Amino acid sequence: MKILYIAELVGKAGVYCFRKSIDELKRTTGAELVIACADGATNGNGLGRSNAGFLRKLGADVLTLGECCFFKRDLTENLSKLPYVLRPENISAQAPGCGARIFKAGDKKIAVAVLLGQSYFNRMHGDNPWARLPLLLERFAAETPFIIIDFHSATSAEKRTLFEIANGNASAVIGSHTRVQSADEQILDGGTAVITDAGRTGSINSVGGSEIKSRIGEYLSGIPEWAHEAWDMLEVQGVLLDIADNGRALAIERIRLPVANLQS
Repeated sequence: MKILYIAELVGKAGVYCFRKSIDELKRTTGAELVIACADGATNGNGLGRSNAGFLRKLGADVLTLGECCFFKRDLTENLSKLPYVLRPENISAQAPGCGARIFKAGDKKIAVAVLLGQSYFNRMHGDNPWARLPLLLERFAAETPFIIIDFHSATSAEKRTLFEIANGNASAVIGSHTRVQSADEQILDGGTAVITDAGRTGSINSVGGSEIKSRIGEYLSGIPEWAHEAWDMLEVQGVLLDIADNGRALAIERIRLPVANLQS
């Protein structure tokens, strides 16, 4: 089983990169399931309803969200109608949407879940992800050996701890949120593939996908400014997973695919 995870799409440039590259990536990798982190796909923070549908039509089987999951009202109001969009699992049970679900690729079932870290998120507070994970894994294991966790966290310590708890019980744990691809991909001794952060999809010559001067201005003034998107040096980042029939990871490969900016 090959699973393609596309790192966080940031703004229009991220959506553009996905549109331009997804068919080629699916063909060259042989991916049977495509998961894309879309937490910054609309204006760099959150996911709008129209973008969710567009990414789905382009080829995303699963869209994952993090702390920006409720930033766009049109998506929040429709989450219950969008089974392919996952918000964090470890938030209030009264929140709309779902954070863990079984998807199908051919005759195979793949479990996908999103967990939110607890450090540095001041607008959303998740329950303990390390306590929630074993319960989640036990529930999934009853249905499928293929289990993928997207851990949306701001710190490497949080991620590393979750990796070890998942080791031997999940096929892969993919870190997201920092929008910088780490070079520490590995398969743990229990057969779980991990990476601290899969990176971002969009402008690489930027600050987290945002225009450089606007971000400098924010840090100098203290006034938030997220409206200016960057288009310089476009790239798709992510990871390709190869998973055996028993759910153990055989390989994890980082992806960096330059995308020509035909809109400039």
